[in-house]
Amino acid sequence: MLLLSSLAVTAEGPSPSHSALGRLKVGNQRFVKNASAPVSLSPATRQGLVASQKPYAMVLTCADSRVPPEYIFNTGLGELFTVRTAGEVMDKSILATLEYGAEHLHIPLMVVMGHESCGAVKAVVDKAEVPGPNLAYMVKAIRAGVGRSSTEQANIKTAILANVEQSINDALEASAILRHAVDGGKLQVAGAYYELGSGRVSFSEPIGGQPGVTPHK
Repeated sequence: MLLLSSLAVTAEGPSPSHSALGRLKVGNQRFVKNASAPVSLSPATRQGLVASQKPYAMVLTCADSRVPPEYIFNTGLGELFTVRTAGEVMDKSILATLEYGAEHLHIPLMVVMGHESCGAVKAVVDKAEVPGPNLAYMVKAIRAGVGRSSTEQANIKTAILANVEQSINDALEASAILRHAVDGGKLQVAGAYYELGSGRVSFSEPIGGQPGVTPHK
C-alpha cells in the first residue's frame, strides 16, 4: 500500500511549467505577484465546454471562503476539478468524486491543500467542544492526523500539514482506484499549504505519476 510517511512542504520547485504541477506553480506565482492573467468567461468559452471537460488537476481543499483554488492558481473555466470540504476531511462522497476525476476524466494530478489559520484544525488543536454528530465526525477525522504530530507541543502549521498528510493517506488507503492510478503512473499526488496573507502555495514532493508529461490544455 502506498502511503506518505511524512509531509515536508517545500517552496516552489523545478517542476517544468508544461507539467500539471508546474502549471499550478506558475499560476500561483502570478497570483502572488498580483499579476494574474485574464481568463475567459465568455459565452464562447462556456459553449466550448458544454460537451466535455479536460481539467489538468484536481484540488481537494478546505471550504474556507478565503481559499478559492481558481483564483489562487489563476485558472479559468474547465481547468481545475475542485473538491472542497472543511479540513479536507475524506468521506465516501469525496473519495467518489476524486475517483471520478482520476478514472473518468483522466486527470494527471491530485493536490490536497491545507491553509494557514484553518479553523477546523485549530478546533482540534484547542480541543474545542463541537455540537452534533456531523461536526464530531469531522473533528475525529482531523484528530487522526493531528494526534500523530504531537501538536500540543507544536505550532498550528505543523498540525495543518499533518492533516494534509492524513487526508492523502486516507484517500490512498480507502480507494483502490486512486492507489492503482498512482502505482500505474497515471496519477501524481502532492500535498500543499496556502498562506492567506502572501497568497503563496508551497508543495510537498509529489508521489506517483509521470513528471514532465504535458497535461490537457
